[in-house]
Amino acid sequence: MVGQWDREWASRQAVQLFADRCNCAQAVFGTFAPKLGLDRSAAIRLATGFGVGLAMGQTCGAVSGAVMALGLAHGGGGPDGDEAKGLTYALAGEFFDAFRAAHGSLCCRELIGCDPSTPEGLRLARAEDRFSRICEGVVAHAAAIVADMLSGREPAP
Repeated sequence: MVGQWDREWASRQAVQLFADRCNCAQAVFGTFAPKLGLDRSAAIRLATGFGVGLAMGQTCGAVSGAVMALGLAHGGGGPDGDEAKGLTYALAGEFFDAFRAAHGSLCCRELIGCDPSTPEGLRLARAEDRFSRICEGVVAHAAAIVADMLSGREPAP
């Protein structure tokens, strides 16, 4: 299930999903879900509320989508899930470090310079094409980091 992942393919796939009107979380999670055993349409529905920083301009949806992909690949729960949870938490931390090093923040508002969860911020983001100019690259890079991590490679900048 985990195996080798091509970071360029993952980036292109996530950008294509984003261009097809998926939000940032849907685009990243939807890239990995089918090869990890989850139907893409189910993954996209599941990730809906994580876009636009959890719909509040908070944690970037691309970050949330990445953590969901890492959880789908390695996670677990219940009384026997402690090892899987520990691994997933560690991988999430590794992802956060790599993403923050490249982008300076995990917060949607900080990444795009406005709060798209407000009507004013959304108007500004759309008027200045921030979703294409900024979010597209963030989505591509988040997917590339996950591809590296799922392949056992050190996340590249």
